[in-house]
Amino acid sequence: MKYLHAMIRVKNIDESLKFYEELLGMKQIRTKRLDDCMLYFLEDEDGSQLELTYNDETPKEGYNNGNAFGHFAFGVKSLDEFTKKLYSLGYEYLYEPFDLDGKGSMIAFVKDPDGNEIELVQSVVWD
Repeated sequence: MKYLHAMIRVKNIDESLKFYEELLGMKQIRTKRLDDCMLYFLEDEDGSQLELTYNDETPKEGYNNGNAFGHFAFGVKSLDEFTKKLYSLGYEYLYEPFDLDGKGSMIAFVKDPDGNEIELVQSVVWD
């Protein structure tokens, strides 16, 4: 068995694509039209995938993730460089970078346009 992707519904596909492509560096690899929605598949440089689903009848207020979902996590080589990119694109941190364990592993959090939390992890050792 192989894990393939995670899927989230988005309120504004243009804002979501900008966030995931321009800020997080994911690439759109394919789209698929279904009866009631459009699927956008994004992939990072290591092949991990995220599916953004844009429904034809999207609620005006967007979607509610409930209380079970926590966050997505992305590894970054440099939070300093990421911070420059973040601000240049007009985004802000939910939680500014901080040292997680006192050994140099830095983390920070942002929210995507739909309010999903994204953890950014900069480890001392980059694999």
